[in-house]
Amino acid sequence: MSQQHEHEFEAAPGLPEALPAGEKILWQGAPDWRQLALHAFHVRKLAIYFVLMIALQGLVMRHQAADLILASLMTSAILALTAVGMLTAIAWFACHTCLYTLTNKRLVMRVGIVLTMTFNLPLVRLAGAALKPRGGGCGDIALRIKEPDRIAYLHLWPHARAWRLKNPEPSLRCVADAAAVAGKIAQAWRAANPGEAALLGPQGEAPPNSVQGLSQPISA
Repeated sequence: MSQQHEHEFEAAPGLPEALPAGEKILWQGAPDWRQLALHAFHVRKLAIYFVLMIALQGLVMRHQAADLILASLMTSAILALTAVGMLTAIAWFACHTCLYTLTNKRLVMRVGIVLTMTFNLPLVRLAGAALKPRGGGCGDIALRIKEPDRIAYLHLWPHARAWRLKNPEPSLRCVADAAAVAGKIAQAWRAANPGEAALLGPQGEAPPNSVQGLSQPISA
């Protein structure tokens, strides 16, 4: 069952409590802040939008005095750079305050810039997962939680699958070597759920979004 709580002390990095006997860390990682800025905060799209708007502003003002045009465009450019810079800074802080931890029993997500929260996702409560590759080997791994467990989208963002508002899916966003991480999650899930043969499709093929396969692309 998914849990969330605030913490100010960690027994180990990313873990608010010491691991119980028999539980061990298999992997730890965090998002790549550049990829997160591009894909979660959309700074590239925003920058293109601002460039187009400034160009349109210059076109509309083309008949006015040159010094007035220059002052107006400079003001718009400074405001645009400030907005893009602030979003990039938020992405950097989001990455440097985040830590994902995979153990042989659960996935732990420590997230939050001002209000730090930890989400425990037991592997036995995961109903499915999907991998979306990004550039440079990075990728997103979205996790589907068994009902009736649910985590609010706003509590997760930006560590959530985009546009899944009704049934939010926690996501490991923009992690390096995502395919290898997905493989570790699938292996740990199989070990924690030895009797979950129903998740497998015909002839041992994994159905879409199953944890077994982690091969179904997701949109974001």
